[in-house]
Amino acid sequence: MYSVLIDHISTAVIQLNNKLEIEYLNPAAEMLLAVSRRRIQGSAVGAVFRETQEGIESLYSAIDTGNPFTKREAEITCNNQKTLFCDYTVTPILGSANSTVSLIIEFYPRDRMKRISQEDELIANHETSKELVRGLAHEIKNPLGGIRGAAQLISRAFTDEALNDYTQVIIEESDRLRDLVDRLLGPRQIPKSQPLNIHKVLERVRQLISVETENQISLIRDYDPSIPDLTGDESQLIQALLNITRNAMQALIEHDSDTEKTIQISTRALRQFTIGSKRHRLACKISIIDNGPGIPEAIMKTLFYPMVSGRAEGTGLGLSIAQSIIHQHQGIIECHSRPQHTEFNILIPIEMTTQG
Repeated sequence: MYSVLIDHISTAVIQLNNKLEIEYLNPAAEMLLAVSRRRIQGSAVGAVFRETQEGIESLYSAIDTGNPFTKREAEITCNNQKTLFCDYTVTPILGSANSTVSLIIEFYPRDRMKRISQEDELIANHETSKELVRGLAHEIKNPLGGIRGAAQLISRAFTDEALNDYTQVIIEESDRLRDLVDRLLGPRQIPKSQPLNIHKVLERVRQLISVETENQISLIRDYDPSIPDLTGDESQLIQALLNITRNAMQALIEHDSDTEKTIQISTRALRQFTIGSKRHRLACKISIIDNGPGIPEAIMKTLFYPMVSGRAEGTGLGLSIAQSIIHQHQGIIECHSRPQHTEFNILIPIEMTTQG
């Protein structure tokens, strides 16, 4: 009766004996930890998930003392190498002589809430940086217009061609600064939304990168053909995806490595998926993965800010503009990086909702 009840609850539950061997796990735990009850029963707990040494010692302490405990925001690694963020509660079950005979562990996944929280923070930071840039642009463009106009008036009064060359420098540099400010502001046009095939967009990006790299980098495609047409602006999406892929290309070219340099472009359909705080019936996930040196930890949190770059020659505008474009498509760009594996995930709803 006990196991029948546990089998029908949505909370993932594992029972361990006093040697930390698995006696039982319910279907919710099988799904969460990606294991089979029949294959794993009787194995050590490490066969299901790997905890820190401190976490293992806490389990043994619960056996010795009979005291339950809860661990918040634990990061454990499942046997399929998937990292799981969760809270879990450990409850010792006492025998007739008040000695612990087993432990019950209840898992409460926090992956979805953690991702939503991270995305909300990313969106808020992006909105804040946009407001700062708008204010800065206004303060720069007003005097620039005056400088340019004054230089034009002065040039008309000069008869000396050499002096006109100097005023022309002022005019050209003013125009250059104006163009830089416009680039900082990102795309100001509302997306021209129409049905499009995301793989056509990605093929265009792949062709452009292939020409630029002259076959120095292997471009690997892993497309999900089941993805239907999504609603978006084709030229803007090409620009956003090209910015991200070109960053990966430049990082690989500048990185001195004996291993084959690769960029993998993959797509997947996600059902009932949350972007920010909004759930979408169907979303498209585009992943751009390179095996370069990785992104420095110091700039990870500010990666999508304007003028932030990990390259000496970089302007720091490419990712900021890409994030603005994807945000206009009601999506978001996430990044995870470690040496030899940098992954940008672009999440876009298949059907954009009408903005009020």
